[in-house]
This record gives sequence, C-alpha cells and structure tokens, in this order.
Amino acid sequence: MTLLASPALARDVAHAEVFTDSNSHYLDYKTSISEAKRELRKDLARANDEADRIDAIAEYEAEIADAEKDFRKEMAERGVVLPKGSVIVEEDVAVFPQ
Repeated sequence: MTLLASPALARDVAHAEVFTDSNSHYLDYKTSISEAKRELRKDLARANDEADRIDAIAEYEAEIADAEKDFRKEMAERGVVLPKGSVIVEEDVAVFPQ
C-alpha cells in the first residue's frame, strides 16, 4: 500500500513514523546534514577568497539536496511519499561570507 502524504497527513506521518530517531533512515539523514555543516564550516575557515566561499556553499547545498533525495527515496521505497518541503531536520544556518 502506498501512502501519498498530503500536507496535513504528512505532519501525522512525520511525527508518528518518519521523523523520529527510531527511523534509521532519518538518523542517516540527520547525520548527513550534520557532516555537511561541519564540512562547510571547515571549508569557509580555509577559504582564501570569495570564489572559495561560493564553492564551499555550493558544495554544502549539493550535499544537503543529495541527503534529502536519498531520504525521500528510502521513504518512498517503504510506501511513504513525502510532499515537497516537508523534510526539515532543524533550522538552517544562514551563511553570509564576509
């Protein structure tokens, strides 16, 4: 049975089954985000110019998108299709290089 999650249903599914630490795929997703943030901080600290900072941010955004894609795919394989915009781990940290 495939579950198509409407926004209201997505909240129910998210809290009850998907976005909990008992879901190993969600834990993997959270770990990927944490690793991407650590790597971004390191890359920005080593950046020598604006181009390096732009590259670091682009790499971070690509890693976040890849982690979300993988998480959505794992959930879809288990019959849970999440609507766009429903996958949120924590508040994003805005990075504005000086």
